[in-house]
Amino acid sequence: MLTLSKKIMVAIDGSPQSDKAAEEAVRMASVSGSKFPSEVYAVLVLPSMKSQSFTDFFPNKPATEMPGWEEKRTRIFYVVEKAAKEAGVPLEALVIYGDPAEELMLLAREKHCDVIVVGSSGKGRVKRTVLGSVSTKVALHAPCSVYIVR
Repeated sequence: MLTLSKKIMVAIDGSPQSDKAAEEAVRMASVSGSKFPSEVYAVLVLPSMKSQSFTDFFPNKPATEMPGWEEKRTRIFYVVEKAAKEAGVPLEALVIYGDPAEELMLLAREKHCDVIVVGSSGKGRVKRTVLGSVSTKVALHAPCSVYIVR
């Protein structure tokens, strides 16, 4: 691995696999050293909100506006924020809405990321074949390198 600055995106969802991916992304960023500091973007992609219609008298609020959101957010981003702070790595935590694979790839293009780090899905072979997984979709279609952490 070269020791040049990199823009590293890591997909976060609060699962053990995403926590491993977060730790690996921070480790990758810390290798570049202080002369060429790397940046880490920790991204949580929440499901798209349903479109509202005139029959929705009480539309659903986004998850980020629901009671208890800050506590959930703190738990989900805890590992990556702690690891980045300890390693002295710049971190930007983002919460976006949409299809996880599509949004990760779109954001990677916008931020000019060099690598996307994702945890493995943990699905069985049959489920992965039928349903697909975020890691598989990102690995096949991302605009940059993809590192899948098991």
